[in-house]
Amino acid sequence: MPNYLLLLHADPNLFKNVAPAELQAVFQKYYGWRTRLQEAGSLVSGAKLQDRTGRILRKENDELTVTDGPFSETKELIGGLFEIRADNYDQAVEIARTCPHLEYGTIELRQVEAAPAGASGEAK
Repeated sequence: MPNYLLLLHADPNLFKNVAPAELQAVFQKYYGWRTRLQEAGSLVSGAKLQDRTGRILRKENDELTVTDGPFSETKELIGGLFEIRADNYDQAVEIARTCPHLEYGTIELRQVEAAPAGASGEAK
């Protein structure tokens, strides 16, 4: 069964002026959804990415540059991700359509490419 990534895109300032109680209610929506996926055996992993942190790496002419980013001026950032199991894209879409993130932003759905035979797929 293939794995799929749900990359959660949203405006970086979306929750900037949200009251703590409202923010807690949003977190509870995500937690409940995640719990239902775990119980159904569809969740591989998931994580919220740290706000306003990260690095952008680029290599040009064998020279590596590392800059701070992504920046808050960006229209949308990837704020988190879930990895799920599904039989095919149609089933993955059905799972993704129930994600509470669609109330706040967009979801990019990508199939994880299977490792070639004999490769473990794990970083060493």
